[in-house]
Amino acid sequence: MANFFPRWSNWLPLKLLVCVVTIVMGLTAATWYYVTPKYTRVGYEPIQPVPFPHDLHVSQLGMDCRYCHSFVDVAAHSNLPTTQTCMACHQQVQKENPKLEPVRASWKTGQPIEWVQIHRTPDYVFYNHAAHVNRGISCAACHGQVNQMPVVYHAKPHSMAWCLECHRNPENFLRPEDQITNLDWKPDDVQPAAFVAKYGQPKDASEDWSQKQKLSQREIGQTLKERWNIQPPLNCQGCHR
Repeated sequence: MANFFPRWSNWLPLKLLVCVVTIVMGLTAATWYYVTPKYTRVGYEPIQPVPFPHDLHVSQLGMDCRYCHSFVDVAAHSNLPTTQTCMACHQQVQKENPKLEPVRASWKTGQPIEWVQIHRTPDYVFYNHAAHVNRGISCAACHGQVNQMPVVYHAKPHSMAWCLECHRNPENFLRPEDQITNLDWKPDDVQPAAFVAKYGQPKDASEDWSQKQKLSQREIGQTLKERWNIQPPLNCQGCHR
């Protein structure tokens, strides 16, 4: 009796199995790589040419983030501090400290300090710092509790899924604009009566929030979202231009 199927079909099940295994392994490897800290750079903590303990300068000395990162609320891109910014203090403070020799050398030669960039947005992503900072997104939301870091490291994943979590539910992250650089701020710090007097409350609120003992993060965020008419883009064009 003649064979009904051609001879090459004898290898078809094996070929299909190899293809399926290859595809599954490829998808597993891709997923494993793209969701791990190695890809998102979480934990990246490079050695800087000058040790700058943020916990000392921010938490103990009370320096505002914008003293060094002065463009963060007025430009799309933030900036690193210039030597002039450092020397405004260190011409008088710790002026003989050997750890600050690169700063003094930069001051004398005019050559900028070669800081190692930690947070890097891919070229295919558009991110406007000022748009976020001026509408209730704190430095801590994207960079973590920098005020508690002796050495700054990459604390948040900055992945697309991570960004969309905020864009879909901004009320979970918004805070009053005068608390953006207060990295220790908590919703419990808000006085409901003063907050409602300044920002109002959502139109669909069923009670007078000014009479509450405290406001939740979601209540604060809902109020600010409505007050500032915040509608984060969810389409691709919002960030990929």
